[in-house]
Amino acid sequence: MNPLVVLLGATASGKTALSLALAQHFAGEIISCDSVAVYRGMELGTAKPTPAERALVPHHGLDLYDLEHACTAGDYSRSARESLAGITERGHLPIVAGGTGLYLRALIDGLFPSPPADPGLRERLRRRTPERLHTILERLDPKAAALIHRNDVPKVIRAIEVSLAARRPITEQWEAGRDALTGYRILRIGLNPPRAELYHRINQRAAAMFHLGLVAETEALIARHGADSRPLTSLGYAEASAVLRGELTLDQAIAQAQQGHRNYAKRQMTWFRREPGVHWLEGTGDDPEVLRQAVELVEQHAKQ
Repeated sequence: MNPLVVLLGATASGKTALSLALAQHFAGEIISCDSVAVYRGMELGTAKPTPAERALVPHHGLDLYDLEHACTAGDYSRSARESLAGITERGHLPIVAGGTGLYLRALIDGLFPSPPADPGLRERLRRRTPERLHTILERLDPKAAALIHRNDVPKVIRAIEVSLAARRPITEQWEAGRDALTGYRILRIGLNPPRAELYHRINQRAAAMFHLGLVAETEALIARHGADSRPLTSLGYAEASAVLRGELTLDQAIAQAQQGHRNYAKRQMTWFRREPGVHWLEGTGDDPEVLRQAVELVEQHAKQ
């Protein structure tokens, strides 16, 4: 069985820093697990590793699609499993790092046999507001609604579609008929910094995104792909789009994005707390003591 390290945790908890340190220490390669970082051109709002960081170790799962492609958990899982196989063949340590719980579950546990798309229903749902769609999902499947952000319209619509087609909540279907990942011994490491510290880091990161040019990046993406491009409804980009439309001031957009990311962090931790066998480290990924503990865990795992 080949070793596989999974780093999970809330946004801004330091997963990138820890994954880079571990990859350099153990001759690893990093597979991103982020549902927005898969899109080309979405840089500032996704906090992707910088070009300098990507030059340090090989990265996978970034910049896979143009914004016109609606990436699904299945798309991600297939791509990530191909990357896993290649990393293992090269004799390197695969390190999956990211905060999209659904994509991580698709990679490790596999996907349930979902019903085919219903274009008519999907078109009717697209006419509704994100708030109304999320309310519908809350009625059909409260657990799914708690895990999927209302701005993630494609995932909300798909969850509604699948729940209605099967006449059972999508979260119940996730538990059945999966094609689980085999051939790997998985070490799960979770980052759990104090809430006040995490929220401070989230606030700093969200503000920095705007100060570094998120509104200009969003404007360029809209010019290239259109204002209705679905990935642009994600956190940060939605607020930047509102600035461009004159609906929010820059300060209002920053405050709204900060709150949105804090709420997202709560949902991420709700999801990850359900992951089995996670070794939780009390700190951020750039904390030397957290790195020391993580290195020790990986060394022990490699000896098994």
